[in-house]
Amino acid sequence: MKKLIKTAILASTLSLMSGMASAADAPKSIDQLLKQVQSERATDARVNKKREQEFRNERGDKAALLKREKQALAAEKQRGKDLNQAFLDNERKIAQLEEDLKTAQGDLGEMFGVVKGDAGDFAGKLAASNISAQYPGRNTFIEELAARKQLPKIEELHKFWEAQLFEMAESGKVVTFDGSVTDIDGSVQNTKITRVGTFNLLANNEYVVYNSDLNLIQELSQQPDGYQVSPIKKFEATTSGYAKLYIDPVRGVLLNIFTQKATIEERIEAGGTIGYIIIALLILGALISIERLVTLGVVGAKVKSQRKNLDKPGNNALGRVLKVYDDNKDVDVETLELKLDEAILKETPALEARISIIKVLAAIAPMMGLLGTVTGMIATFQSIQLFGTGDPKLMAGGISMALMTTVQGLVAALPLMLMHAVVVARSKTIVQVLEEQSAGIIASHAEKRNA
Repeated sequence: MKKLIKTAILASTLSLMSGMASAADAPKSIDQLLKQVQSERATDARVNKKREQEFRNERGDKAALLKREKQALAAEKQRGKDLNQAFLDNERKIAQLEEDLKTAQGDLGEMFGVVKGDAGDFAGKLAASNISAQYPGRNTFIEELAARKQLPKIEELHKFWEAQLFEMAESGKVVTFDGSVTDIDGSVQNTKITRVGTFNLLANNEYVVYNSDLNLIQELSQQPDGYQVSPIKKFEATTSGYAKLYIDPVRGVLLNIFTQKATIEERIEAGGTIGYIIIALLILGALISIERLVTLGVVGAKVKSQRKNLDKPGNNALGRVLKVYDDNKDVDVETLELKLDEAILKETPALEARISIIKVLAAIAPMMGLLGTVTGMIATFQSIQLFGTGDPKLMAGGISMALMTTVQGLVAALPLMLMHAVVVARSKTIVQVLEEQSAGIIASHAEKRNA
């Protein structure tokens, strides 16, 4: 191709030069013109012959190149067939070698399968074990052994066996070690940690848990009930003998479940508006009961003191009744009786004031709880109607409200009924003392009138 381009350029150049020459040397006669034409034709013939020769040479080169490429293609196809055959032969050899390996291994292959299975299970146990909080990274070798495809060496089997013995020995120990506890807010605190076998981790008189995913000892977001936490301080201080302690037999699972228990505040909040109304009724009834108990206690103390000194009436319920007698000693018995009854009736409202409110509140509280139950069940059925029963959490709010308001209503009613009974008994006791003293005064006055 390059030769062809060069030939074309050369021909163009000669033609241009010939044109320029002809323009400069124009023929002056027929003979000169004939000679010039013959000369130019001879030149063109030489150029064309040269070009034809170059085209023939180029054609030969292309044919040779095509032949070489066809030969290379055939060679590559043959090489592909050879490689494919070699691949198939190697596959058969590998399969045969694997079969020979299984045959040579014999019982060792079965043993290796058992070792791999046990190593996988044991690696998971080690990763989640509380002992790993004290000795981190113990499961690395066991995980590698479980993932290995070759037969383990005798030294590795001994190491696996020793790891199991170590886990068994440490599971029966109560030890204290220095460690880091991650608080709920993410801060890290270095402190003493007590490990009770594989069951519990204790720190700062509280339960802590080992997070195997993060390799951290973490503080619980919420501790169990107080009676379960209170023995920890004494247990950590014990250096010999025995001490009481609650343990988690499933190694932290129960402690994590306890963190999801609803607190008192959350339970109260689940009752909703009706629950807060019930609590308000309880507080109101309690305040009235306390006020009545204090007032009646003061009145009862004054009446008791007055009974010891009947001759000098004071400013109290019994004293005012005695004052009526002192003012009406000269009247007849019937009139005195009426006067004393009137005095007692005047004292009774002050002694029985607001007691009926406590009774009404005690009756309203369970009714409000029933109202909350109905409201919660309505909310539950609405959730079922809208979202179906696929997700129980959607119904939990209404059910919680239904149950909590019932509990709150009963919890409010029971103490209110008890306080009402106590206040009524205290009030009746004072009224009974007044009536008793009034009857005695009337009897004494009648005796004097009949004497």
